[in-house]
Amino acid sequence: MNSPSTDSRPKRLLSLDALRGFDMFWIAGGENIFHSLAEATGWTGAILMAEQLSHPEWNGFRAYDLIFPLFLFLAGVSTPFSLGRRMEQGADRSQLLRKIIQRGLTLVLLGIIYNNGLEIKPLSEMRFPSVLARIGLAGMFAQIIYLYFSTKAQYIWFVSLLLGYWAFVMLVPVPGCGAGHMTMECNPVSYLDHLIIPGHLHKGIHDPEGLFSTFPAIATGLLGIFAGNLLHADERSTSRQQKTLYLFVVGIAFLVLGKLWDYVFPINKNLWTSSFVLFVGGWSLVLLSIFYWIIDVQNWNRWAWVLAVIGMNSILIYMSDSFFDFHYTSEHLFVGIVKYFSEPFQKVFYSIGFVVVEWLVLYFLYKKKVFLKV
Repeated sequence: MNSPSTDSRPKRLLSLDALRGFDMFWIAGGENIFHSLAEATGWTGAILMAEQLSHPEWNGFRAYDLIFPLFLFLAGVSTPFSLGRRMEQGADRSQLLRKIIQRGLTLVLLGIIYNNGLEIKPLSEMRFPSVLARIGLAGMFAQIIYLYFSTKAQYIWFVSLLLGYWAFVMLVPVPGCGAGHMTMECNPVSYLDHLIIPGHLHKGIHDPEGLFSTFPAIATGLLGIFAGNLLHADERSTSRQQKTLYLFVVGIAFLVLGKLWDYVFPINKNLWTSSFVLFVGGWSLVLLSIFYWIIDVQNWNRWAWVLAVIGMNSILIYMSDSFFDFHYTSEHLFVGIVKYFSEPFQKVFYSIGFVVVEWLVLYFLYKKKVFLKV
């Protein structure tokens, strides 16, 4: 007779789904609310918020730069709760490897469809790099490292990826430019991507989701795995309060380290620089600690399902905006109310309506337990 399990590890974290939903809210239309609000009102707060919800031209950091790496980080956090649990149950590693590779390549394919649709185009008109491909490839390699290497070796991989990428960007010369330059025209990442990647790049000579900047993105996925290992740990050895404190303190330390490294290796999302990995990793850890403490430690979670509805179908809502016209639905659904407001404020209410329509679709799928899982 099997003895009852005494493992006090958490089975699922509502905070993880809620934080993923919070992350996806901004690219599912949340940012348009503040852009239209700034345009309609001219309020200083709305203008500052709208500015933060845009990307800098090249170097630098704004809040909008956190959305993509936070999603990749959270995919790493979930790894010990999914892949790790199957490993603990004795699942065959070769089968897990096949599943990991299948998921990674599926996301690459979905990214190609997202960029190009199902239309057959000349090769020169197709864009192959994508957000989904970056998530698929970086997440895939991070999970392979998790699958086959010890925790100590995973830390070595993390540090080596960051230092190796730094050396690569600063030491590899670009024809006609030399070494050590980080402009769009003269960095080795853009140069080699332009040589190797078929089709066209997003910015002509550079693609922010290119091949070589995927390597430091693996470190972002690994950092999420490290956080997931902590949260998945038996609560008899590490309490929830201790986990919260560890996440927050390490997050602050990463913010400081990333900012210091910025002086010699600028924070740059386009190149996914090592300083960018540390800086956005620090914000990711801080946000995770806050959501975890509020939702899973203090159990102030009655509101969290509103965000979890988005977070549990994140890939679906990301893909759907390219194939379904939620703007059309929003305009026709709310026109009877919105027409009484001036034109600038109509944009605000239509932006809100867009998010409401998307959320209602996701809520319907949530109630029916329909989730797009890759």
